[in-house]
Amino acid sequence: MLIVLSSERELENEAHQINKLFENDLEVLHFRKPTLGLEGYKALIQKINPVYHDRIVLHQYHELGNSFKCRGIHIQERLREGLEKALKIYVNDYKEKGLTVSSSFHSIKDIENCSVDFDYVLLSPVFESISKAGYLGKSFDVNGLNQFVIGMGGINENTLQATFDLGFKGVGVLGGIWNTKDSLKSFKTIYEKLKIIKK
Repeated sequence: MLIVLSSERELENEAHQINKLFENDLEVLHFRKPTLGLEGYKALIQKINPVYHDRIVLHQYHELGNSFKCRGIHIQERLREGLEKALKIYVNDYKEKGLTVSSSFHSIKDIENCSVDFDYVLLSPVFESISKAGYLGKSFDVNGLNQFVIGMGGINENTLQATFDLGFKGVGVLGGIWNTKDSLKSFKTIYEKLKIIKK
């Protein structure tokens, strides 16, 4: 499973770049725009071809999931911890609406201690982050976990094999796409290498 996370900052011709990724077989986009208000968030989604909305997972404004017919929602760590006992109800409510529900983690222990059944979880940082300076990798070994764990942090074509060797079932890419000169070219390189690894 290959997930691309949108850049936190606003990019020039961003919707066009995202559409190009989808046209070239991007399976899942995690849509994360913490600097945008509700209207700006909606406006950017509306610029993405509606045929691809069912591949988008929302990090903010989860209530838009059904109106845009999105793939799912993602619960960031702060929200997950803030919901406390209401977390299961929150997750089940969105699952009953037909949406996938995922969440972010930064330790194996937290994944093991979480009683909620997410469709998949993101664990970071696996390697030194490309998008966040000084964010050092922890080389998590998740071979012993039953959950569907996606590795994030320092993921590019050069770290793919090592990520799967550590037991991850998929990868999430951020800086490996958006911190390069050509986002589409970088995506294609990662996508093609991933196909070879997963054969």
